[in-house]
Amino acid sequence: MQFSVKSKLDIQIRVSKEYWKIIIEIKHPAIAKYDTEIKETLRVPDEIRKSRIDPDIFLYYKKVAEKYICVVARHEDKQGFVITAYITNKIKEGELVWKK
Repeated sequence: MQFSVKSKLDIQIRVSKEYWKIIIEIKHPAIAKYDTEIKETLRVPDEIRKSRIDPDIFLYYKKVAEKYICVVARHEDKQGFVITAYITNKIKEGELVWKK
């Protein structure tokens, strides 16, 4: 899967087919079946937080069943790219940027 979507924060976020393959085959295989939800998490998240370590990293969260999808993206001006995506039980600490 390759995509480019406009996030809730008006940032165009992209991921290449090659990098998405690394995410779903090496980093977080459990996320592979959530193609549609990944894009929706960026477009219509439940919550967005800023990384405590890097102010250019944003964590987009959307609740799916009893867990959350988290899409981690780097913002650079009005562009961005996906660093990783995964399933988690809880939202990480960090500055709250936006909440539904």
